[in-house]
Amino acid sequence: MFKHAQLESVKAWMDDPAHGALPLYARVQRAIRQLILDGALDTGKPLPASRALASSLGVSRDTVESAYSQLHAEGFIERHVGRGSFVSARAQRLSGRGTARHAVARQDTLRLSRRGSAMYRDGGVRDFLTPRPFAPGVPETRSFALQTWERLERQVLKEYGTQALLHSPPQGMEPLRRAIADYVNLERGARATPERVLVLTSSQQALTLCATMLLDVGERIFIEDPVYHGARKAFDAAGLECLPVPLDADGMQVDHLHSATQTGSAVFLTPSHQFPTGATLALDRRLAVIEWAHQQRAWIIEDDYDSEFHYAGKPTACVQGLDPHERTIYIGTFTKSLFPGLRIGYMVLPSPLVAPMTVARTLLDGHSAPIPQLTLARFIEGGHFGAHVRTMRAVYAERRDVLARLVREHLSDFVEPHVPAGGMQMPCVFVRDIPEREAVDAARRAGIDLLGLTALHASGKPKAGFLMGFAAHAPGELEIAVKKLARVLSALTLRR
Repeated sequence: MFKHAQLESVKAWMDDPAHGALPLYARVQRAIRQLILDGALDTGKPLPASRALASSLGVSRDTVESAYSQLHAEGFIERHVGRGSFVSARAQRLSGRGTARHAVARQDTLRLSRRGSAMYRDGGVRDFLTPRPFAPGVPETRSFALQTWERLERQVLKEYGTQALLHSPPQGMEPLRRAIADYVNLERGARATPERVLVLTSSQQALTLCATMLLDVGERIFIEDPVYHGARKAFDAAGLECLPVPLDADGMQVDHLHSATQTGSAVFLTPSHQFPTGATLALDRRLAVIEWAHQQRAWIIEDDYDSEFHYAGKPTACVQGLDPHERTIYIGTFTKSLFPGLRIGYMVLPSPLVAPMTVARTLLDGHSAPIPQLTLARFIEGGHFGAHVRTMRAVYAERRDVLARLVREHLSDFVEPHVPAGGMQMPCVFVRDIPEREAVDAARRAGIDLLGLTALHASGKPKAGFLMGFAAHAPGELEIAVKKLARVLSALTLRR
C-alpha cells in the first residue's frame, strides 16, 4: 500500500487547478507517474489494488484501472495476474536514480550559446499587446473595414477552395507580390517588380534576414543615433558592430559615412521619418548615401515602417527608387498601416538577393499564410487599402495635433513635445531632471505605456524623455490619459 505521504501527494496532484483540464484517470495516472519519476516509489514496489486505491482517493475503480493501464502501456509499471501491479525496473532506467537525479538537476544551470544569452539578456522586442495609451506604433483598429475584409476573404475561399489551405510559396503568393510592387511603385516611387518582392511575417523578420545574410559576425553597420530598437537588437543578436551616426533636422548626417575612421558594410536608415525623432532625410543626403553605398559596395537597409502617414505635403520618394545601382533593400509592413494581427511585411530586394533571401526565409518560418495574403492582395487591388490609408491619415493628423495641444496644456512643466511631420508617435523630451526609467515604470503601473528615449541612443549624451503614440486613441481618450500622466509625473517630482 501507499504510505500516507504518498497518498496525500497523489490527492494534491489531482486537486491542483493547473491539472483540472485533464480527465480524472489521467490525473491519477500522472500523479503516480510523478512519484515514480521522483524516486518516491522504488523498483518492484507493489502498488495498491485498484479497488483499495479507488476507495482511498474517492474515485471509481474503473478510473484507477484506466490509470494503471496507461502506466503499464508506458512501461512505468508491470502487471501480473494474481500478484498485482509493481513499479517497473524500466522506469528507474528512464528516470535516473530517484532523488539523486533531482540533486543533479538542482545543480544544473541553464546553458545558452553566447548569442542566445545575449538575445535573452537584451529582452527581445516587446510588442504592446493591448492599445493602452500611449503605446507607440499601434494603429486604430476599431474602425477597420471588417465587413469588406470578410467579403474579400470569402471570395478567396470560393475561388481557391482547398488550394488556399496549402503552403504558400516561400517568396509569397504572386497576386500579393504583384499588388505590393504596383503599390510601392505608385505611392513610394520605388523600382519594384513582383519577382523582387519577398513576403514575410514582419519587418522584424526582414531585419533579422538582412543582419544574418548580408554581414558576417564582427562586421560593421552604420546606424542612426538614436535608432529603432528592433533594428539595433537584430544587429546585436547577429553579432554585428553598430557604428552610430548623429542626426540633425535633416536626418542622418551622411557625411560621417565618408569621414568615419571605421568602414561599414551596410547602413540602416528610416528616411521617410526617422524613428524616433520624426526627421525626414533630405534629398541631397539620400543621393549621397546612394553614392557611398555604390563606391563601398555596401548595402542600404531602408525601413519605410509607416511612411503612409505623412501629414505635411506628399511623402518623399523612397531611397530604393532613387538607387540605380541596386544596393538598397526596401522594407515595408502592413502591421501599422492596417492592423497588427495581419502579420504581413515584405522586402523589395535587388535581383541577386531574391534567391538567397528566399532560401534563408525557409529556415525561419517557411512561408506566410496564404489566405491573408490573397485577401490582402484583393484589398489593395480593389482600392480599399488606399481609401483606408487616406482616412487614417486624416484621423491621425487630428490626433497628433490634439496630443500636441494637450501636452503643452498639461505636461509643459515636465516635457517639451517635438511634433512630427508624420508617423504615429510623438517624442517628448524632459525639460527638468526626471528619472526616465522611474517615469516610464510609474506610468505603466497607472495603465499608460511609454517608450523611453534614452535606450534608443547608441552614443553621446542621450536626450531623456519618451515616445507617446497617438494613433489608436480618440481625442477624448487622449485627454483623459494626458491628465492621468500629468498626475503621475507630478507625484514623481514631489517625491524627489
